[in-house]
Amino acid sequence: MKLASFVLGAVVAGVLAGVGVAQAEIVRHPIPNSTFPIALDVQVSGNVTTYYVSGQVPAVANKDADASSPQAYGDVQTQTVSVLTKIKTILEGHGLGMGDVVKMQVFLVHDARAPMDFKAFMEGYTKFFGGSQPNLPARSVVGVAALANPGFLVEIEVIAVKDNK
Repeated sequence: MKLASFVLGAVVAGVLAGVGVAQAEIVRHPIPNSTFPIALDVQVSGNVTTYYVSGQVPAVANKDADASSPQAYGDVQTQTVSVLTKIKTILEGHGLGMGDVVKMQVFLVHDARAPMDFKAFMEGYTKFFGGSQPNLPARSVVGVAALANPGFLVEIEVIAVKDNK
């Protein structure tokens, strides 16, 4: 009886282990007939770990400026590069890179003081996505009235996926 239970247990364990062998599959579907550097959608399946990176804001670029003014953090392009550099550092701490980002949500200030500068955002964004780094995330860009600090013009949060092979 004990031998039969052991054999049955070994067979079940082997079957279950075989089920756990699934590898991650990340499929990035491009926008049809578009050269715009974002994916239409990203499909993630298999054996992966998902990282949800909280919204990041720019680092101080000018320590002599008022910390509540955009002059302390730079223009939209400068802030975008600063924020994406912070995100890149966070991801690297988990063994990931910008190519592992599957979803991005961008908040750009859009008000009378600072209308949304989407062009400047894209100039910063394409330093990280598009060209030499072809893994494009699904992405949204939203105009907001304000962020936590009046000097912030950009905040970005991302979701990244790591294959557990």
